[in-house]
Amino acid sequence: MILFPAIDLKGGKCVRLLRGDMASATVFNDDPGQQAHRFADQGFGWIHVVDLDGAFAGSSVNTDAIRRVLAMSGLPVQLGGGIRSLGAIEHWLGVGVSRVILGTVAVTDPALVREAGRQFPGRVVVGIDAREGRVAIQGWGAGTDVSAVELARRLPDAGIGAIIYTDIARDGTGLGLNIHETALVADASPVPVIASGGVGSLADLEALKSLNHPNIAGAVCGRALYDGRLDARAALAAMEVRA
Repeated sequence: MILFPAIDLKGGKCVRLLRGDMASATVFNDDPGQQAHRFADQGFGWIHVVDLDGAFAGSSVNTDAIRRVLAMSGLPVQLGGGIRSLGAIEHWLGVGVSRVILGTVAVTDPALVREAGRQFPGRVVVGIDAREGRVAIQGWGAGTDVSAVELARRLPDAGIGAIIYTDIARDGTGLGLNIHETALVADASPVPVIASGGVGSLADLEALKSLNHPNIAGAVCGRALYDGRLDARAALAAMEVRA
């Protein structure tokens, strides 16, 4: 299983939010490129980057910071936040991003997701972000009537490389992953699922791994890595990380 360290970008800085609230942002590093380099030194095989400002704006905002992460990490990067057109997908894949994450358009424009999956097989990831099981879009600022499980069921033939399932209520809290809902999403689709939201300890990762679910491919971790609750090398060893 892969452990993805998260770099969330707001105002060009590396921050963490609490349950997606932009007003609750805590700055952990003024230089996202330096943070990416640090993650590479710690032994991670991927980096998960989200342009928070872009998610609200509907287009990429922290472009300089993203380019710095790409330049300084030397690792494959999956990028989300405000990527809502085929042109934006082509741009980021063309400048070195390994995979793009599509969230809002998976609900509002599923044809775009399928076309992107057709043109760039395996390089498109769908982010399913949910509150109480219902998908949220537009930087988590708007709710929908679509359940996370139902959205996952729509994706098997879309050509995507993975699903990232995030429980918004747990994100940034360290209260543990929503293992039950993650498993339901993984049951609903043959697409590999990455768990996100709430990792606070080694035990959380071990609980995910202990499911032995053939369709759960890894986890995203943010705040616990930054504040020291989770030791990077111990976490990687527990997950048996692979690139």
